[in-house]
Amino acid sequence: MSNVLDRVAATIEARKGGDPSSSYVAKLFAKGDDAILKKIGEEATETVMAAKDARVSGDASKVLYECADLWFHSLVLLAQFGLTPQQVLDELARREGLSGLEEKASRKD
Repeated sequence: MSNVLDRVAATIEARKGGDPSSSYVAKLFAKGDDAILKKIGEEATETVMAAKDARVSGDASKVLYECADLWFHSLVLLAQFGLTPQQVLDELARREGLSGLEEKASRKD
């Protein structure tokens, strides 16, 4: 699974500083954090709406499509801050086996 994430992340990283007129990702980077965050918000909302529709229709194909968009834009955000998908996987592995309630209680925020 992480091979796909690694390849997509490498492509995103390669687009940093690229020509915004020829690359969607380069355009997002050129616009900065707020543009990336706005896109994630849009994709999260679209994912929620697709799930609500799927609850009624029984067809989850749009949920899958919107989740892919959300993940993609999350990868762009990670790259913007010098983070990698592997770091997210490592964090998930660290939390594996912990109660969600215990994990949340242990945070320092």
